[in-house]
Amino acid sequence: MVSNKDLISIRDLSREDIEHILKAAKDIDENPAKYSNLLSGKILATLFFEPSTRTMLSFQSAMSRLGGKTIGFSDSKTTSTAKGETLADTIRMVESYSDIIAIRHPHEGSARLAAEYSKIPVINAGDGTNQHPTQTLLDLYTIKKKLGKIDGLKIALIGDLKYGRTVHSLLNALSKYENVKIKLIAPDTLQMPKEIIEDSKGPEIETGESIDGALKGMDVAYVTRIQKERFPDLEEYESVKGKYRITREMVEAAGKKLMLMHPLPRVDEIEPDVDTLEQAKYFEEAKNGVPIRMAIIAMLLGKIK
Repeated sequence: MVSNKDLISIRDLSREDIEHILKAAKDIDENPAKYSNLLSGKILATLFFEPSTRTMLSFQSAMSRLGGKTIGFSDSKTTSTAKGETLADTIRMVESYSDIIAIRHPHEGSARLAAEYSKIPVINAGDGTNQHPTQTLLDLYTIKKKLGKIDGLKIALIGDLKYGRTVHSLLNALSKYENVKIKLIAPDTLQMPKEIIEDSKGPEIETGESIDGALKGMDVAYVTRIQKERFPDLEEYESVKGKYRITREMVEAAGKKLMLMHPLPRVDEIEPDVDTLEQAKYFEEAKNGVPIRMAIIAMLLGKIK
């Protein structure tokens, strides 16, 4: 990962780049004081045109823990976008006030467009149904931190695989590792897009619709919510909502070796009584967003080589 560049897609990173980021995050995680003033005087702009809790707050926390400051917005209706200002003009203005930008936007390709107009580094914090690279990096960090490796794992991706940008990025990233076996469990109408599968050559991929027995034999089960806001047809959403629900009995039957993940927020796809099980790692997963995003910000600003 080269300093003074952008992070727009996980496809732009090699396995070596990914491992370098994970290694830096691990050092930050274990030695936070060492990085506490690394970005003193620097400013991160968080431009969130879509709702966010974890991503926005963890970016802000990451910058604060690096000694920097944050400006930005979480509701585009309060900005000049509501007056008709283009994304390109917004970026041109914001780069004058900050040193690095994290942007979330409902339209695919918006982050790359922002990077084309920006003279400062841009981080994609989610663009429509396309990519969410920092989420994928924290997912990989969580897996490696708990299981010690990524190569050779059996991983189930469950839920909304059509509109879920987190699983699109994750499948792309897993294709860079060796002997990974992937099980894609989703309703037929919400299966992983063919172009994402074709762009993720490498893992052995199996597809299916049934949740019954899907967790058995898996090292990781990555569950996603059915994303109501992405559906062009509400009736289509109503036909699939609540179709997959992870229960305590299902997780216990899968055994202690299973690691249960979720990018959050959840709706009803994981029952609350699963939270206390040893296999449930989704809140820890969210916490890991801070060291990962600290590493990315510092690298893009040239403070970590």
